[in-house]
Amino acid sequence: MGRITLDKVQKKFGEVEVIPPLDLTIEDGEFVVFVGPSGCGKSTLLRLIAGLEDVSGGEIRIDGKPATDLPPAKRGLAMVFQSYALYPHMSVRKNIAFPMKMAGMDQAEQDRRIAKAAEALNLTDYLDRRPGQLSGGQRQRVAIGRAIVREPAAFLFDEPLSNLDAALRVGMRMEISELHSTLKTTMVYVTHDQVEAMTMADKIVVLRAGNIEQVGSPLELYKAPRNTFVAGFIGSPKMNLLTGAIADKHNATTIGIRPEHLDVVESGGTFTGRVGVAEHLGSDTFFHVHIPEMSEPMTVRAGGEVGLRHGDTIHLEPRAEHIHRFDAQGLRIA
Repeated sequence: MGRITLDKVQKKFGEVEVIPPLDLTIEDGEFVVFVGPSGCGKSTLLRLIAGLEDVSGGEIRIDGKPATDLPPAKRGLAMVFQSYALYPHMSVRKNIAFPMKMAGMDQAEQDRRIAKAAEALNLTDYLDRRPGQLSGGQRQRVAIGRAIVREPAAFLFDEPLSNLDAALRVGMRMEISELHSTLKTTMVYVTHDQVEAMTMADKIVVLRAGNIEQVGSPLELYKAPRNTFVAGFIGSPKMNLLTGAIADKHNATTIGIRPEHLDVVESGGTFTGRVGVAEHLGSDTFFHVHIPEMSEPMTVRAGGEVGLRHGDTIHLEPRAEHIHRFDAQGLRIA
């Protein structure tokens, strides 16, 4: 079981409050992602759950049992960091076995757990190699294997893919997601990359300045962002946020239109502008459009067959059913 409950959990560094009191429940077996910009408190919150930081107030419970004052080793959690932290002189087998050896586990049980973890992570053929003989993705899998053999109540991942190149990150995202499906163990994952959050999570927790802005499934956050911060953070490319006369027309202070909900039309349209940068990506093209009455370019996601270039005139029509409205405080208008 791996249900984690935060009740009015708070963190201060001296007089500076980095996590105001917050409540959050992570259900057993969920894949929960903490996402937000740098400095929003997501890694600090993960470290509070792990016991690597002391809380300044509130209570943490794991499976209903108080864990606030427990040392990390007693919480039944396993953490995977950005850096692999592998022992270079040890084989993969010995690196994975290290926490079990330190716990005094008998050899037969160690061997059973190593074999199980290696099979799940496609590391069976690499058990006798050293970390220096592995790729970055394989080394990260070894670090995850070292966590798996502890058979924890939950896994905590602190931006584990940030040191990998783009292609490896995509592969490892899939592998971690498949691992979650296989193990069905609670996973809490920290990232600043909202694409990782959208593709991996059962539930996303969006943080800003230590506050929880919204909690929900990826689709819930995409379809119904609670405020302009979430609207501008979730989605790639990010949502266009517009003010002025166009917002007034929709009885709002701000309206939001996602790039994929703007149609390129032959003439007329709500918006007419000039193509600035055109990013041709094959199946898709992203246009950054300069519209006279707007201070920032509008981003448009169009099909790859749309052949407009820098300087061309473009006519745009938003899909009315996908326009998001926000009030003067930036909160969603139903």
